[in-house]
Amino acid sequence: MDLPVDEWKSYIFQKWSLLPKSIQDTISTADTLRDIFLHSSSLLQPEDEMFLKSLSRGYLVGKDPNAPPFYREEGNKKFQKKDYMGATVLYSKGISHAKPHSADISLCYANRSAALFYLDEYEMCLKDITRAQMHGYPESLQPKVTLRKVECLVTLGRLQEAGQTIRDLESDFAAKPSLAAAQFQILQRNLCRLKMKVQERENLTASFPATLTKAFEDMDLREENEQIPGASSSVSLCMDPLKGRYLIATKDILPGELLVKEDAFVSVLNLGERPPLHHGLESKWDTQVTNGDLYCHRCLRHTLATVPCDGCSYAKYCSHECMQQAWDLYHNRECPLGGLLLTLGIFCHIALRSTLLARFEDASKVIRKLCVEMTNKDMCSPESENLAQTPSSDLGGESEKNGTTVKTPVPGCDLNGKYENNYNAVFHLMPHTENHSPEYKFLCALSVSALCRQLETADSSKPATAPPAWCSELSAWGVAMLKHMLQLQCNAQAVTTIQQPALSGSKENSVSNSRQVRLATGIFPVVSLLNHSCSPNTSVSFISTVATIRASEKIGKGQEILHCYGPHHSRMAVAERQQKLRSQYFFDCGCPACQKEKHQAAVGPRWEAFCCDRCGAPLQGGDILSCGSTSCTEPVSRDRLIPRLQDLQQQVGQARKLFGSGQLERAIQLLLGCRHDAESFLSAEHSMVGEMEDALAQAYAALGDWQKSATHLQKSLRVVEVQHGPSSVEMGHELFKLAQLFFNGFAIPEALNTIQRAEKVLMVHYGPCNDEIQELQKMKSCLLDLPPISLGPSV
Repeated sequence: MDLPVDEWKSYIFQKWSLLPKSIQDTISTADTLRDIFLHSSSLLQPEDEMFLKSLSRGYLVGKDPNAPPFYREEGNKKFQKKDYMGATVLYSKGISHAKPHSADISLCYANRSAALFYLDEYEMCLKDITRAQMHGYPESLQPKVTLRKVECLVTLGRLQEAGQTIRDLESDFAAKPSLAAAQFQILQRNLCRLKMKVQERENLTASFPATLTKAFEDMDLREENEQIPGASSSVSLCMDPLKGRYLIATKDILPGELLVKEDAFVSVLNLGERPPLHHGLESKWDTQVTNGDLYCHRCLRHTLATVPCDGCSYAKYCSHECMQQAWDLYHNRECPLGGLLLTLGIFCHIALRSTLLARFEDASKVIRKLCVEMTNKDMCSPESENLAQTPSSDLGGESEKNGTTVKTPVPGCDLNGKYENNYNAVFHLMPHTENHSPEYKFLCALSVSALCRQLETADSSKPATAPPAWCSELSAWGVAMLKHMLQLQCNAQAVTTIQQPALSGSKENSVSNSRQVRLATGIFPVVSLLNHSCSPNTSVSFISTVATIRASEKIGKGQEILHCYGPHHSRMAVAERQQKLRSQYFFDCGCPACQKEKHQAAVGPRWEAFCCDRCGAPLQGGDILSCGSTSCTEPVSRDRLIPRLQDLQQQVGQARKLFGSGQLERAIQLLLGCRHDAESFLSAEHSMVGEMEDALAQAYAALGDWQKSATHLQKSLRVVEVQHGPSSVEMGHELFKLAQLFFNGFAIPEALNTIQRAEKVLMVHYGPCNDEIQELQKMKSCLLDLPPISLGPSV
């Protein structure tokens, strides 16, 4: 959640409403962020802090010594049911609560290694075995994990290591005559089996050459921009007094060309659904799986084997290296504040982390700059503020002043006119102070003020050492954090990933049901240079914390580089888009898509069209609809059709629940009934029709009926093409699913044709390193060696 919890928001908004009007006016009309911060923070009372602390205590972020046994037992239950993924997550939760070098943590690591082994995650399994041993895994259980280690090494082809581990284990057996006879015989049998396995693998390796593997790596920028590191030389940075900073093409750009590749200056993982507040008799330990259990809190990489912070239970990482880097950069300050940061929301967390990272960019200089600017009215206006520090250059636009042409410098550039991914660029992102409501600014200011006081308290409780350099200027940092929090509404970038749960119950015959989900929120200074269009000419994707922007269509020389801030013309009607952009980004969009739709408002998009129940033609109009045919004279009220559509949506939702509970036949019958009803009033290209066909495809795939599944998915594909376009990323994902269906049904010509189409589309948006593209290439390699068997007509 970006903003604080609802309880804190309601509390602060009520506090605002009870303030005397004179104080409200003082804050509302304040000229600088410094005045807003100081006036607001002076109103933060001890009872306010106590209420905030009571909310923060609802989050279990510390290490509870009673939690590891609970999670280990729950994990064991999942393991016995062969739900190894569920077991892995529960063991990870136990690890996050366990103290280092304790029996609890060693047992959880060992159990997780077993679950990872059955998930074929052999490298992760080996690491967990090492961790279990490092944390004092009981000596009596060592042979068990050592045998598992040998199994992994053999499977991975690391035969010398496997042989040495077996010899070491045999030596241990010889030195321990106290082993029970039955236990000794079991271990001996396992050792003999593994020795034979090593010999077989050695013979196999001697007979056949090693398989050549090629990793598809993302294309680097062909030529990096000297002015904007992280951007291609194909773009140039410009400045306009009205539209601000923007990028244009310096040459003709082809679809798929990489234009920006930028690591986030700062990012914070979105934990997904907020963990429940634990009050009263509610369940103490949460077993729900969230992003926080599956992704590294620093680099955002997906991992099944998280390594927790030694001081808290909520920060988890993909490796010890990531954990140490996070600790050195920011987590040493954030660790004791976990509950407070979860209560205050991601925006406040990013504001804090940004200032913590600023310490590593000549902290004294940053603090000095902040202290000077705290008394500068222009702190709310970074464009004006930057005039004093940036020399005239060819980076900016031009304006006339007293008959002389004056260069307009670009905010965020350094003294050499270079725009880099650093704190200077972040600091000069627009906060839009004048556009935010007084209540919102008051909420942000009090949240930051409360956070600053907690930082001060945490520092005072530490042993008497030299205080951090930034503590002496905590009020300046408070103003900076307030600025960042206000910046984020317009400048935060959602970091997304494609999650792909299986459609079918079988691991071997799974079909992707990919969906894009928000993984984290970050600040990308170079990406922030791009202006919005509801029909953009670029596509944004993410690998870990790195954003990549590619041209999604041909961009002519001199044309502006544009991307979508969220409201896309294929997903929202023009009125909804304008309202969204106005409320969040404070501007009215005048892109070609908006201009075109404003003149065609009566028609509406094809994927939202109702159809005439007599002739099947699309209905047009406002509240009263008609098809325009002379033979169909009776109009129909929109209010009459909308309840029918809503009823269909409810029934499809019910069918999905049936599908989720394994009642596939009932789900299919319900969906077929919905489809029959839809034919009487929805156009064949309506998005609801596409959703029903997609759900039917999922259900038949789960039954292993690939032909019927492909037939329904092809119908869904036509709706996606109408709504999003034949070259859209949505089309690419649907083609990928269709390719999987043809592959599973051994329809070789259809599969190869669909793979080619999917590759062509996805390469434009993601480049060659994309998981789906690599999976398509594996499928193609496999199919080329099989005889042709036709499943049905190709699309």
